[in-house]
Amino acid sequence: MAIVVEIDVLLAKRKMAVGDFADAIGLSPANVSVLKNGRAKAVRFSTLDAICKALDCQPGDVLRWVPDDGAEPGAHRPER
Repeated sequence: MAIVVEIDVLLAKRKMAVGDFADAIGLSPANVSVLKNGRAKAVRFSTLDAICKALDCQPGDVLRWVPDDGAEPGAHRPER
């Protein structure tokens, strides 16, 4: 299982700088980098709430699940 964090895509779409985003959600730029690069082990709901408010998005826009085999979710996988 892999959780993909789409913060960098959302920031680019909104032309928002990481520093401005970090200020808006109350995290340091270093912690935003940890989130953006998928190195975070957990995300607090309060942080996810702040991210969604700052980026005007839904949690599903920020986080995406990709199966271990790399296939897109819902794609047909052969029986094992």
